[in-house]
Amino acid sequence: MTDVSTANPRRAEILAAAAELFARRGFHGTSIGDLGRALGLTGPALYRHFRGKEAVLAEMLVDISERLRAEGVRRAAAPDPSAALDALLDWHISFALDNPALITVHERELDNVPEPQRHQVRRVQRGYVEEWVGVLRRLRPDEPEPRIRAAVHACFGLLNSTPYSAAGLDRPAMAELLHTMGRAALVC
Repeated sequence: MTDVSTANPRRAEILAAAAELFARRGFHGTSIGDLGRALGLTGPALYRHFRGKEAVLAEMLVDISERLRAEGVRRAAAPDPSAALDALLDWHISFALDNPALITVHERELDNVPEPQRHQVRRVQRGYVEEWVGVLRRLRPDEPEPRIRAAVHACFGLLNSTPYSAAGLDRPAMAELLHTMGRAALVC
């Protein structure tokens, strides 16, 4: 996996601007020209970096899925499953609080990603879910796996609600609330 921000800072800048525009206006409500203007470029200048708007969206969602999974693998490897769960929660909460536009774009726009990349995003996401499931199976070995998997998906819904729910609290208070609620949802 290549981190887009270190491999090509200009591409990372384009992806960040696109995330904000796509979250605010929607994929179909944002043109290449809009994206170019947000970066101080002409729309056609963006074609030096991406084939088009779909390629921007695809790279954005593949990249975030791969980053979540890679860090999830690292954190799930903690020998103590309780510590691993806390580490996973802290990671996902930080990601969600720091990247509300990406959360919104993923939720709304995944169907606009071309099929090969959409399949890749979903495959990587399933792997990320399985990291959480593996930790919870170590923590609660008698719990049926379908129930664990359902709890993980429900917890993601809670954690990914930050674009809509985080406005009323400061970041530390929101992170603590989400951690408490997420842990309770997963070990109930």
